[in-house]
Amino acid sequence: MDIERLKQQWAMASVLKRVIVVNGVVWIALRLAVIVMMFGGAPNPEWSVLRWVEMPSYLPDLARYPWTILTYMFAQYDVLHIVFNMLWLYWFGMIFLDIATPKRFFGLYLLGGLGGALLYLAAYNLLPFFSGTHGVLIGSSAAIIAIVTATAITVPDYKIGLLFLGAVSLKWVAIVTIAIDLLSVTGANAGGHLAHLGGALVGVIYALSMRRGHDITAPLNAVIDRIVNLFRRKPRMGKFQNYRRHTSTPPHKPQAGSRVSREDQAELDAILDKIKKSGYTSLTPEERKRLFDVSRRIK
Repeated sequence: MDIERLKQQWAMASVLKRVIVVNGVVWIALRLAVIVMMFGGAPNPEWSVLRWVEMPSYLPDLARYPWTILTYMFAQYDVLHIVFNMLWLYWFGMIFLDIATPKRFFGLYLLGGLGGALLYLAAYNLLPFFSGTHGVLIGSSAAIIAIVTATAITVPDYKIGLLFLGAVSLKWVAIVTIAIDLLSVTGANAGGHLAHLGGALVGVIYALSMRRGHDITAPLNAVIDRIVNLFRRKPRMGKFQNYRRHTSTPPHKPQAGSRVSREDQAELDAILDKIKKSGYTSLTPEERKRLFDVSRRIK
């Protein structure tokens, strides 16, 4: 397996594809881990594995596994659960990315998941209906419903084709989805449906805030950018920086013996300036591919 090729494909992949891949890889890892523990004779192998990723409603348990408030929204275990979730994410994610940036997509995904987690925890620890009971939350549904509702509010009359129903406006898809969750909050999966409603609420807040020119994902994305910049591989970028620093030719004239044209160098300068101002994650997939192609020619 060509690791470098996989790295390049990952760097060029859209944020939507990356989120889907992460969910898929986590699902495979969980299934394989349970199988290994089953054959190893471990008691209750599913609980032994899933407790590391699913979020408990019992606060002392959550204090022991605090990372699960994030991991739960990237984890599924049942086959139908991940299939339907990823289909919903792909369909609505494609539409959302036509009207918003990749950063806002990922920021809203995380905020939707966090909103679902908070409503879930509040319900289990404050409502008399859940008194004396504990549950666990797993699945990306809350994060996905945030994308669904935000998209439906932003472009309510956008139509999608549904089997047996034909073309249906997004607003009706969102309304029916939320209505089903509302009517199911006292059922067997009451906590899960409440988490969905928490994600939907975040999607509504996002869409209405964007109408007023305020992006609620901006603070979270700023934090993510700082974290990413801490782990960015500087030697890789240093190659381009050194190329610019040591060249003795004018900015738009190729260096002697170089395979970089004036157009390439001008585009490279523009991409590097963008990285300097906004970070590597601000590049589009096309810009990342272009950066990679030019870097190969100047090796």
